[in-house]
Amino acid sequence: MAKNAFTLDDQALFRQLTNLERAQLPFAGARALNDTAADALKHMQDRMEVVFDRPTRWTKNAFMVWRAKTSNLEAQVKERPSMGRRHYLKVQEAGGQRPSTGVEGLLKTHLAYDGIIAAVVPAAKARLDSYGNWSSGERNQVLSALSAQRDRTANTTKASGKRAKARASYFVEGTGIYRRKADGEVNRVLHILDALPSYSPQLGFYEGVAEIWRYRLPVHLDRRLAEAVRTAR
Repeated sequence: MAKNAFTLDDQALFRQLTNLERAQLPFAGARALNDTAADALKHMQDRMEVVFDRPTRWTKNAFMVWRAKTSNLEAQVKERPSMGRRHYLKVQEAGGQRPSTGVEGLLKTHLAYDGIIAAVVPAAKARLDSYGNWSSGERNQVLSALSAQRDRTANTTKASGKRAKARASYFVEGTGIYRRKADGEVNRVLHILDALPSYSPQLGFYEGVAEIWRYRLPVHLDRRLAEAVRTAR
């Protein structure tokens, strides 16, 4: 998943226009392309609200518009550079297995576990944030309790261990990570999987953007061309 580009075949269009319209075409065309690209970007952000459960702002801002100019009648809806090669939206577009997360990498390296740690998935009793993801607070508590933090100073010390007696503790059993509360209640917070989760394609980036281009570009071009002719000096 890289980009979808909107281009304007100005040579074919030229033959259908008056002289005044031809003179204004580069200005009108650039604006129409940018309007269409903005529509496509909004369509993808709205689409994320449908296919994902409470997408984060970072997810919804994964794409950007590269604007057309009068000297280059091409606009693009493309990935932001921050997406990188391993961004999870690429899996949601193409399908297949997702890459390992940073937390999974830490657990693989440091957790004393006899089996294979390919992935971890929050269990029903895991603490979630407002977006439905595993909360960073509990994640850090688990990593610290299981000596899985990269920074040794973040691990449980004697002093912090005394303070933690009134709080929950975490332990590994079977294919799960569990939380034991101070009152003795035990709940599973993570499932340990021996294979990475696999997803079917569901984002529809290329198809969605192409559909917006087909239906919205002619509308925007008619409006922008009429506007340019009306205001021409």
